[in-house]
Amino acid sequence: MPYVAALCVSENKGERKRPIESAVFRADHGIEADAHAGPWHRQVSILSSEDIEPVKRQLPDITPGDFAENIILTGINLNTAGLGTRLRLGGDVILTITQIGKECHTPCRIYKLTGDCLMPRAGLFARVEAGGEVRVGDPAEIIEFLPRIAS
Repeated sequence: MPYVAALCVSENKGERKRPIESAVFRADHGIEADAHAGPWHRQVSILSSEDIEPVKRQLPDITPGDFAENIILTGINLNTAGLGTRLRLGGDVILTITQIGKECHTPCRIYKLTGDCLMPRAGLFARVEAGGEVRVGDPAEIIEFLPRIAS
């Protein structure tokens, strides 16, 4: 069963995030206590553990938050999910995918070490549609799938 493998926040933009055991998601805001929260389209960032694993084999000391991601999901294929796809985390939180990937303006620590970064191609960004509390280990599911359109 797909689940939330990690939750991460940071106090400031441009820094690695730190893992936390639970997070409060606020509708049209993001995760409380995270620097990227606010009334915009990239309220939370998401990666799958399956996308992180190949990098982790090269750099075993990678920890949740090193890619500046808020959420790591396990057991859910996000590679074909397109804009508008809706996810449920735990019992109450609903996220809608609003952006796929992002430009790395300054190469991150992972890019400097490996010559690669996941966020430009595998990172998803979402808006919080319905809030609530989510804990590491809570179930995750796609509740509305819209396919990714090739560009």
